[in-house]
Amino acid sequence: MARAYVSIGSNIEKEKNIRASIYLLQNRYSPLTISQIFESESIGFQGDNFYNLVVGFNTTESVEDLVSYFNKIEQLCGRKQNGTRFSSRPLDLDLLLYDDLILNLQQPKVQIPREDIIHYAFVLQPLAEIAPNEVHPILKKPYMELWHSFNKSLSSLWPIEIAL
Repeated sequence: MARAYVSIGSNIEKEKNIRASIYLLQNRYSPLTISQIFESESIGFQGDNFYNLVVGFNTTESVEDLVSYFNKIEQLCGRKQNGTRFSSRPLDLDLLLYDDLILNLQQPKVQIPREDIIHYAFVLQPLAEIAPNEVHPILKKPYMELWHSFNKSLSSLWPIEIAL
């Protein structure tokens, strides 16, 4: 059994798509550990603000199976795979961690641990909230320690309340 963490983000029909993703993940991987939801400004393009959170769960599925299922959830919520990294999207699910695995695949394109963890507050803060003492497999530091040393002036992030 592996412990997986996935980041979830949306800036199109945010509440609807966040709820749908949680529902679909809950039905397949219950129980989930769910961070609070944070709102953040779009990065790398002009667009509506994003809602972001991180979810953790135990699974026996492979990395490839998880990524495939996450892509199906994105498609169900209306995401078109256009190859543009920084753009508005109904839903974005990214596998952040899979136990202490270190992996870099080209097909499907998967990097574990995902570099976004140490580059974006909207990933690191919710991860540190639900897995404060888990240790980054490369940096060998707990996520809460990484969050405390993160340069918070680089991004705007604030918690929001929506009913899931």
